[in-house]
Amino acid sequence: MRFGHPAFAPYQALIDTLGLECGRPSPAPDKLDALNALAAARGTTQARGLPVRFSVPDGRLSARDYETHILQNGQVPTRPDTWHDVLNALVWLRFPRFKSALNAAHGEAIALETDARRGRRRDALTVLDESGVWVISRDAAWTGLLADRAWRSLFWQHRHEIGSAMHFVVVGHALLEKALTPYPAMTGKCLMLVSESLEPDAADMQAVAALAAIDSPRQLAPLPVQGIPGWDTANADAAYYDNADVFRPPRNPLS
Repeated sequence: MRFGHPAFAPYQALIDTLGLECGRPSPAPDKLDALNALAAARGTTQARGLPVRFSVPDGRLSARDYETHILQNGQVPTRPDTWHDVLNALVWLRFPRFKSALNAAHGEAIALETDARRGRRRDALTVLDESGVWVISRDAAWTGLLADRAWRSLFWQHRHEIGSAMHFVVVGHALLEKALTPYPAMTGKCLMLVSESLEPDAADMQAVAALAAIDSPRQLAPLPVQGIPGWDTANADAAYYDNADVFRPPRNPLS
């Protein structure tokens, strides 16, 4: 099953509606029509209130032009025959407030840049857009273990507790693409959210607010997502977490 990985759970209704389980993404205009019909039905808008529509890009856009294009006219450049772009559209449809906030933050950062080089703020926003994972926890102690890379403690010793105390939501479309053919070392970058509710919809606005404090990729802790209990059947064995190539210890700050 192509979309059987737990990372796709928040998107399952959209996947079913679009018939993505049937095979490769469809060529334009069929897939774009389906995506745009869903966007219109859901009233999906970007940060300036313009309707979000998915359109075939006119040539190759720079990262700066890509974000500016969305912000100025609401059109998200989308190659409908690639999983990467179709999955990006899925995230826009499922979590439009977060995606529009990312886009708006890019626009604000671009306005402050003095040359074509991407600054740390935009680096961090890009990392979240491509590989972001919301880590929703009822207790900051659990997210603290994750930030400290205490993998065995969190995912093995406390695996039963975190099953009801934490929720992981993949919002990075490049990471979703990797989840189509998952492998042990696939890694996300965490946006930590402490909340009584573990529901993704409740976390959406909290994630938007959390973006304001992110100005460097170094603030985003790594997460080997296959280590999340239940996300890989092999992690039912404690030895799974002994793989130092995947579950890397913290860097020595003095080295």
